Parts: sequence; C-alpha cells; structure tokens
Amino acid sequence: MSNQITINADIAKGTINRNIYGHFSEHLGRCIYEGFWVGEDSVIPNTKGIRNDVVEALKKLNIPVLRWPGGCFADEYHWKDGIGPSEERKRMINTHWGGVVENNHFGTHEFLLLCEQLGCEPYISGNVGSGTVQEMSEWVEYMTFDGVSPMAELREKNGREKPWKLKYFGVGNENWGCGGNMRPEYYADLYRRYQTYVRNYGDNEIYRIACGPNVDDYKWMEVLMREAAGKMDGISLHYYTVPKDWQDKGAATGFPEDEWALTLRKALWMEELITKHSAIMDQYDPEKRVGLIVDEWGTWFNTEPGTNPGFLYQQNSIRDALVAGLTLHIFHDHCDRVQMANIAQIVNVLQSVILTEGEKMLLTPTYHIFDMFKVHQDAELLDTHTTSARYEHGDELLPQISVSASKAADGKIHISLCNLDHSAEADVSIALRGLTQGLKTIKGTVLSGAAIDSHNTFEQPNAVEPAAFTSFTWDGAQVSAKLPAMSVTVLELIEQ
Repeated sequence: MSNQITINADIAKGTINRNIYGHFSEHLGRCIYEGFWVGEDSVIPNTKGIRNDVVEALKKLNIPVLRWPGGCFADEYHWKDGIGPSEERKRMINTHWGGVVENNHFGTHEFLLLCEQLGCEPYISGNVGSGTVQEMSEWVEYMTFDGVSPMAELREKNGREKPWKLKYFGVGNENWGCGGNMRPEYYADLYRRYQTYVRNYGDNEIYRIACGPNVDDYKWMEVLMREAAGKMDGISLHYYTVPKDWQDKGAATGFPEDEWALTLRKALWMEELITKHSAIMDQYDPEKRVGLIVDEWGTWFNTEPGTNPGFLYQQNSIRDALVAGLTLHIFHDHCDRVQMANIAQIVNVLQSVILTEGEKMLLTPTYHIFDMFKVHQDAELLDTHTTSARYEHGDELLPQISVSASKAADGKIHISLCNLDHSAEADVSIALRGLTQGLKTIKGTVLSGAAIDSHNTFEQPNAVEPAAFTSFTWDGAQVSAKLPAMSVTVLELIEQ
C-alpha cells in the first residue's frame, strides 16, 4: 500500500506559532556551565563569558524563545544569589542535579545577555516552591521597572541602567512534584496569589504561565482551569518520551529494533495528551485565549555510561530526529491551542540539539530537524489529509508516515514528511489542490541514517547530516516521492 496525501493549499487552519520551536536551558549537568558559560578567561572563544561557537550554531535555528533557570532548579533558585560581582556570589548545592556546587556565576544578567546574543525572547521560571511572593515580585521589578525604585537602583548598581523587555514568566515549575509536591487546589490558590505581584511596569506586558499537569493528570488541568483560568495567559504541560520505564529507560544508542517502534509509539501519545487536555481547557476557555505551553518535552534515556547520573547526558540519534519531527507535527496540528513548546534541553542534557566536550562542539540529528523545520515558523498550517500505509514491528502497529504542510508569507509551500519504518522505504503520492498557479520548482532535503542508532560523535561529527533529496517526480500538481527508511524529509514548493 502506498501513502496517499492531499494538501489543500487554499485552506489555512491557523498560524504555527514560532514559539513552538522554543528551547529550554536549566542549571543541570553541563547545560549552562560548559554548554553556554565558560567565563571570560576561558581559552574557548567567548563573548563576555558565553561561548561563541554554540551561540553561532543556535542563531541559525532562529530560536524564538529560551526557558531558564529550570526545571526543578527553578524552585530552589533565589535570584539575588546570581547578581553582582561573580566572586561575591553565594555558592549553593544543586540538590536536584548531581549534588554539585552551583557558584551562581551565570545569573540574571548573563541569561538576558545570552538571549540578546541569540536574538530570542527570554522565558523565566519563578520560584514558588521555596521562594516568597516578595522575592518573585522584586525579580520582575529588577528586570523590567524603568524608574526610581530599590530594585531598579540595584540593577543600575550592577551595571544595567535600562530595564530589559520580558514577556514570558512562569509562576513555578512542576509544583505537583519537585516544585513542592502540592495538590492542585493548593497550587491554584498559590498561583492566584503569586501572579498578582508579577507586575506590568510601563509598557512591558507579561504573559503569565501557570504550572500545568504532569503527562495525563487531567484532574490537575481541570482544577487549575476552573480556579484560575481568568488569571493566566498560558498553562504548561510536561511529557517525556521514555521507551521503557523510569527505572530502566532504555539506551540512547545500541538499542534493539523493538525499542525503535516502542519509542515512536510513545512519542505519538503526545497527540492524545494534547487533545484531552485541550478538551478540558475548552470548557473554561472556549475562545482559546489561554495557550497550552508544552515547556518540557523530548526523549529521556539512560545516562551515558561513565557520566554523572544526575547530569542526564545522553547521545542523540536518528531515532531522536524522528521523535522531534513527529512531535513538531503534532504541535502544528494543534496550533489553535499550543502557543509555545520548549524541547528539553538545549545543550548536553537529554534531547539536546548541541553536544560539547571541552573546545569541541557537534550538532545532533535533532538540531538538523529544527533547522529543516524552521520554515514552518509563523507559516499558515495547510489542510492535509493522509492515508498512510502501516508500519508493523513486533507488537507495534503504527502509521508509516507523518505529514505536515504550511504556506509561508512569501508564498512558498513546505511539506515535511517522516517515515517511521526503520527498514522500508515509503512510496508517497501527494496531490496538491487549491494552487493559484502551477508549480515552478520543487527541491528537497532529507535526514536519515545507516543504522537505527546512527549518531554524531566528536570523532565523526557529520555522520548524520542533511542531504539533498532528489527521489521525487512531479507532473502538474501531483508529486510522487520515495522516502528512505527512518527518515525526515522537507520539500519546498514554489508556484509559477
């Protein structure tokens, strides 16, 4: 059976918010220190302590938004420990992640400088678990108030006269777990209280994000929406793709074929999670004013042997690339509700787009998916109908392909296709209707691997990288393509 796709180029289903392509950085393992921050005295080329190679690579992805400082770390982070002369900053134990000493050399000024270098919006997670209302209120004042006040004067004393622009602010993180082990009723009341003091100063208007549910905790979503929907702009959802279980998650490389299909099936569960949580949100917010913010998602495997288990360092293979492609397609399909997503985490932790080792840096297969898919940012999602062949392996039965199409402001149509089958090519027929003119050109890019765990190493950093895709023909508005096994392809179509 071949795969039949119809794309209605004249039917737009909504705008794909560019923030769906957001990222997440936590004080965890080697994400901040070594990943971003090396200090001004480092032999690694840097600008004011932030390594240049990582910033330059990330700028190519058009990163829209970066979340910080956690994660679980956010609810034990006290921001005043991370301002002022670095040699005077308080040292603390990072109790969540490895028990290592946190020297607070990377704080508010350094994070907002990083965002300026990347050209992205900052998204800050405030401390509800162990912090106070006053502490959270003063942090917002410190960053955004333009006038005479104690926090504005403290900011100026630390070298920043003008305030920063800050739009996205999370009121707590995982308060059902590491952020305080709260009941939803208790957190809902705390949220209402804390968000009151997250002030808008001048023309800086903050988008307040409440801590939402863990995976399929639909009661948490129900309670938060019932009690506080009118006082939030967004609510978060966390879901990680874990192939096996939390005690033995499975290896990032060297895994058996069964875990390929198992992993992709679990990644596809994101569709059900968003659908059911959105249905609850619709009851209290039928106008869809409140955004669903999937601010932690991605693969989670066993840590690499020989590394600190609290650092969550794992390799990244072509399987991760498929998980990224499938998940981004699901976010596209729910663009009416999903307004931001942040893959965890950006460098050296979980499903990273970049890995570093001393002065070395490599781009992972997931990086290449974000690079290939950036054409979807802020584009109009096109109506698409797919009849997919089946991918059957062991007990797993999945659709062979996943498809998403969008139309950019310049009129170009982009079609991204994932072939989930790890061993078979996929024949695809694409019917394009609703074109205003005939097709002028088509070009394609493909990412695949020689094995189910193909990945890049510091010895072979380009083992998995995009290549030109030419296995297609087209006649009028009909395109036929043959997708490699375990691949992600993006086609660009230009009308005459």
